[in-house]
Amino acid sequence: MIIGAHAIVYSKDSEADRRFFQDVLGLKHVDAGNGWLIFGLPPAEVAVHPSKTSVAHELYLMTEDVTALVATLKKRGILCTPPVDQRWGVITQVTLPSGGKISIYEPRHTRPDPVVVPASKKPVPIVKPTEPAAAPPPKSLSKAVVAKPAAAKSHAPKAAVKAAAKKAAPSKAPAKPANVEKSAKAEKSAKKRAKIR
Repeated sequence: MIIGAHAIVYSKDSEADRRFFQDVLGLKHVDAGNGWLIFGLPPAEVAVHPSKTSVAHELYLMTEDVTALVATLKKRGILCTPPVDQRWGVITQVTLPSGGKISIYEPRHTRPDPVVVPASKKPVPIVKPTEPAAAPPPKSLSKAVVAKPAAAKSHAPKAAVKAAAKKAAPSKAPAKPANVEKSAKAEKSAKKRAKIR
């Protein structure tokens, strides 16, 4: 049902913030067209918190060691709040180049197992091995006994198809008409009689 999540960060300087996600955080990305970069994230989770006043949503990135992350970002000149220890984790807020803020925390809470997305149910094209081309049937065969292509199975028994093909197939030497055959024999006997005389 759900195969992933897509978060949106609104920015007053989207180009600078995209470079931050790409160059500073090292997130891989794809270009969805016209420079709209979509960044890949590690497995994610979602929580629903009660609120009486707001229907806003927040994005928190997670790290294994927030103190080390803050030190690395500060060396690069990126503003971060000092890590704050909470019951559920240690959090910092990072200032993006646009001036917007994003929270990154080191979780202490129990985390769910990542959702395993089943393989796509999209049909995979079946590639059949190539077969040598079959010789065309003799022209004298009727359409009823012409074998169907290899992909389509013939429903007629093989013996019946073979018998019909053999019956309809021309003999090796074409038969001579009966009257031609008789005149040839008569001619041979006349020659033999002429030699004897």
